[in-house]
Amino acid sequence: MSTFVQVEPERSYGGVGRCKCSFWLAVVHDVVGVVIMMVGVFGGLVIHDLFIYGGGIVIFLSLIWWVFWYSGNIDVPPEQLEDDVGLIKLRERGLGRAARRVSDRFTSRIRNSFRKNRPATSGAEVSLSTIYDSAMSSSSKGLGRDTLAV
Repeated sequence: MSTFVQVEPERSYGGVGRCKCSFWLAVVHDVVGVVIMMVGVFGGLVIHDLFIYGGGIVIFLSLIWWVFWYSGNIDVPPEQLEDDVGLIKLRERGLGRAARRVSDRFTSRIRNSFRKNRPATSGAEVSLSTIYDSAMSSSSKGLGRDTLAV
């Protein structure tokens, strides 16, 4: 049984791509950073180092916008997208399916072993070992064992 999916033709994005806002924010941050840096270099101000470092920081922060722009323009064909409802693809039969079964069994055994080894908390007595301070204990200066009912 095969399933056919109708795919819309890809839209062509001219110029800077889909994320125009991120692109222009990155360009503005770069230009502002360079201007601030050049004011520090050629301005002849007393606090020129502040402008040089400030411009470098603004340029560095523009990388955030460049990453947003780049990641927003990544095109993934619909054939490569994972099915998010848990349906198994037709080509995922064979070795991939066997590996998934082994992995599921292994993780379920580990998960169940943690559930079986968990101590019961209702009505059990737990032994606590505490070190008493010399001021708090009258005669014993070592370990004292008390039972705690939970």
